Amino acid sequence: MNARDFNKKNVVAALDIGTTKVCCIVGRKDEYGKIDVLGASKVDSEGVLRGVIANIDKTVKAISDAVDLAEKDAQCEIQEVYVGIAGQHIKSLQHRGILARDNNEKEISRADIDRLVQDMYKLGLTPGDKILHVIPQEFTVDNEQGIVDPIGMSGHRLEANFHIITGQIAATNNIMRCVERANLTVADMTLEPIASAEAVLSKEEKEAGVVMVDIGGGTTDITIFQEGIIRHTAVVAFGGNIITRDIKEGCTVMTEQAEKLKIKFGSALADEIVDNRIITIPGLKGRDPKEISEKNLARIIQARLEEILDLILYEIRRSGYEKKLIAGIVLTGGGALLKNFELLCEYHTGLQTRIGYPNEHFGYGFKDNISSPIYATGVGLLMYGLKMKESQQRMLLQTRKDRPAERPEPVTQPELGLPGVPAPKTASPIPAQGKQKKPLVDFIKNFFEPSPDPDLR
Repeated sequence: MNARDFNKKNVVAALDIGTTKVCCIVGRKDEYGKIDVLGASKVDSEGVLRGVIANIDKTVKAISDAVDLAEKDAQCEIQEVYVGIAGQHIKSLQHRGILARDNNEKEISRADIDRLVQDMYKLGLTPGDKILHVIPQEFTVDNEQGIVDPIGMSGHRLEANFHIITGQIAATNNIMRCVERANLTVADMTLEPIASAEAVLSKEEKEAGVVMVDIGGGTTDITIFQEGIIRHTAVVAFGGNIITRDIKEGCTVMTEQAEKLKIKFGSALADEIVDNRIITIPGLKGRDPKEISEKNLARIIQARLEEILDLILYEIRRSGYEKKLIAGIVLTGGGALLKNFELLCEYHTGLQTRIGYPNEHFGYGFKDNISSPIYATGVGLLMYGLKMKESQQRMLLQTRKDRPAERPEPVTQPELGLPGVPAPKTASPIPAQGKQKKPLVDFIKNFFEPSPDPDLR
């Protein structure tokens, strides 16, 4: 079934602008509530450095190429996209908001919570930063703490703890500029770690306490959930590219060769390699080929991954939820595909680890290639866009229901002198004498009585 059979209003496009790739996914929800992917594409990214756009022209070209391929695959035109934002400029902080209500007998409504959220956007930040997301943690109503949803309760004082995520204004503007130069409209912008968590984490894991680690090409994104709420977010300025650079320098090979070595022969645990095979790499023109042992390659990769895991552990301890992570760690992103990485993560952190795949949200007959952790962020952005689309449609329907029905204005019958009384369809004109209207009885009486003839006096 192709995209021509679907309502174009229900189709959503997501755009993941990463350090190593730009991917575009087009999809909609099927009748069972699952994601039906209509088209997907992935092209190389050359204009992004550590999650931040460094070259506008190269990024615009990558976006245009990815969108064109996705349009051909989905057989529909893309006009607006849901975009992700990431990078080492992303920061998070905790803040508390207080609202004193005038009438404590009146129930707490969504408008009260919206007022608290809007107040958070007035916080003073470092020059050049802006607030990207304001996420409520828990509420307090008249000293009653630990309330998740206060709507419907009564109280005078409403307080809330918020997790606030900030980013650089310049980074946001550059993403907007690139998308607009590709002749597209930004429907909304979402933090990529939040999108990835939506794609690979289950509701039970979020309740139990879990750390999602998205290892991309330029950065590693960390998101901590506990009791179903985002508790901490952070970005580490290391990713898969730095491992490739270490292999390039340690083995003295070209960058392209180092990337192939990492993907095909790389391992995160040197001790797990039993048969220490020798890998032969062609030399440059006129030079002898190089030989690298598989165990030495694994030692280079393991050293860098342990450094990244140390930074992840630091963020976990800084969040204060180190002892509350029952579900452990979920690895996703392209870096999660390294052989034995989940074992190294368990040994190094002491937390249970699994690889997060976004395929559980797809309907029947999904494309196998997009089930990879590489597409976790793109699938999460698509899920976020579908939720936003459904929310907008519900609000539109509710607005139409709440709108009062138009009633025809009553027609005044001036002959009877009764304002606001609709005139009957077969009403006959009633003559009047002067300014004073004659009663209906007198009119009928005069109608049947003969008038005197002046010639027959």
